[in-house]
Amino acid sequence: MLPQFGIEGQEKLKTASVLLVGAGGLGSPVMLYLAAAGVGTIGIVDFDVVDPTNLHRQIVYKTSDVGRLKTEAAKELLLEMNPFISVHEHPFKLTADNALALFEQYDVILDGSDNFATRYLVNDACVLTGKPNVFASIFRFDGQVAIFGAENGPCYRCVFPEPPPPGSVPSCAEGGVLGVLPGIVGTIQAAETLKLITGIGSTLVGKMLLIDVLDLSTKKLSIQKDPECSICGERPTLSALIDYDLFCGVEQPTDQSTTAEPTHTLTNESMFFGSPVPSITVFDLVEKRKSSEEFLLLDVRQAEELSIADIGGTLMPMDQLAHNMDALSAHKDHDIIVMCRTGSRSVYVVEWLQKQGFERVYNLEGGIAAWSRHIDSTIPLY
Repeated sequence: MLPQFGIEGQEKLKTASVLLVGAGGLGSPVMLYLAAAGVGTIGIVDFDVVDPTNLHRQIVYKTSDVGRLKTEAAKELLLEMNPFISVHEHPFKLTADNALALFEQYDVILDGSDNFATRYLVNDACVLTGKPNVFASIFRFDGQVAIFGAENGPCYRCVFPEPPPPGSVPSCAEGGVLGVLPGIVGTIQAAETLKLITGIGSTLVGKMLLIDVLDLSTKKLSIQKDPECSICGERPTLSALIDYDLFCGVEQPTDQSTTAEPTHTLTNESMFFGSPVPSITVFDLVEKRKSSEEFLLLDVRQAEELSIADIGGTLMPMDQLAHNMDALSAHKDHDIIVMCRTGSRSVYVVEWLQKQGFERVYNLEGGIAAWSRHIDSTIPLY
């Protein structure tokens, strides 16, 4: 009954295929509305399982789904909602090795990922396969929606040529997100997808919508195709997918399930963005606390995080370090052990302090989460 839509629009939805990258906060409302609208084929790529901390924003899952693969639980719900569509599970991590072949199977790609490495991977794979990328991101109270990689439109790299410094931007798990925000942003992402498939209305190609739910304001920015873009420009330098973890400076996770004895030494090194960062384990920290040696345990989390989990130390949020150099300099002759939630922001801080002339500075591997898992289980994981 909708003007400009009719049976023809519904048939376009029926024959369309859409791939969701991420089945989390953004993917939840998107998949519900696309399934309800009758999009014929929906693919979901996600290798994660449902966790209790997901439930305030990832509304396709229930408490009974905790521990299940997200793709499995989501497929079950979507087919219950609309048994006349096809839902394909891709329960694996999207990588440079599988992205191109996977994207070739779908008409439109929706990026609901929560990290920069995946966003650059999705963008580059979309450009190389000629697929439009309906992009959205969320953080705390803010959201962004855009369409990248469409004909004559910009790609993600046109707007963000380089990723931010590793660890400088907290993830949603570290920075928090208002539970309703992904519902608002994801619904807009779904609307843009429906318009893109059916050809009705005006889409966000060449534009980026910014949403702030604290004051319920929106801004629409014009974004341009960059002729110097490294992948979609006039003289592209990228013709294949790359190592996106390396490009974004992502620290490779260690196997926390190992039962091997840890190495108790201040000379342990974790690789981050191609350079060695001095680090210690939580077991080392236990030993240092038993000794009479003076040292500073520097907590670079936010005050809100400290109220959730506290193992002692001096709170100095990462974004306030430059204003507290006098206090830090008083500890220059002692070991400074930098701690955050998981050990990612703290690596960035260690590198920054080294550039300021601090020599005895170390990262606490795994952060307060490792302390909870290996030393004191009463400390909440969050």
